[in-house]
Amino acid sequence: MTTVLITGATAGIGAAFARRLAGDGHDLVLVARDEERLGRHATELHDRHGVEVEVLPADLSQDEGIEAVEARLRDRERPVHLLVNNAGFGNKGGYLEVSLADELKMLKVHCEAVLRLTSAAAEGMRERKRGAVVNVASVAAFVPRGTYGASKSWVVQFTQGAARDLSGSGVRLMALCPGFVRTEFHERAGMGTDNVPGWLWLDADKVVAAALRDLSQGKTLSVPDPRYKAMTGLMKLAPRRVVSRASSTTGRKYGPK
Repeated sequence: MTTVLITGATAGIGAAFARRLAGDGHDLVLVARDEERLGRHATELHDRHGVEVEVLPADLSQDEGIEAVEARLRDRERPVHLLVNNAGFGNKGGYLEVSLADELKMLKVHCEAVLRLTSAAAEGMRERKRGAVVNVASVAAFVPRGTYGASKSWVVQFTQGAARDLSGSGVRLMALCPGFVRTEFHERAGMGTDNVPGWLWLDADKVVAAALRDLSQGKTLSVPDPRYKAMTGLMKLAPRRVVSRASSTTGRKYGPK
């Protein structure tokens, strides 16, 4: 039996990872800010699947929160075999409409926390010659669209670069890039989604199933749906100015209202 640590574990893709991996018999360490909600989620998973579920309340926009999770990942007596860096959020508004403090908070969670937690986990995994890290990014990583997309682009580049550096060590790293997923993400950011076409939405459980399948196949990048695979493929081929114009138009049409 292995242990999985999941950040942002109480809702959306993080909760879907927790359900799937508990169902597969893995013990869990669940990380999120809301201790009460963490406790309820842990009890439900333990009672339903009979696995051990540890809760670790931590705010990854604060050094203290990151340090607490780093310490757990470095605990050699209780090794973590899979890390899922899922914690994240969006800000409503374009550049200069969002406060600099909120932009920096996003970079802290999406970039600094991902770097520090991946490093803390990978050190022990390399010693044991076994382990994996899934860093949740977004298809927004492939388009020039504000701080959110830029931070997710960093996650993709960092993850794939680190995967190359650790090739042959037994440590696998993969960036997961879903599109629109029905979670609490947009609601928390105050973003309206009524104008998003139904065909663009993905199911969190299916996203996780595809991600774990891609991880098992040794992929360093997972875009878990044929529709979004086609979109990202076109984005890579199209001239940058065309992608930028299309991104801006799409953002106005389907973005926050």
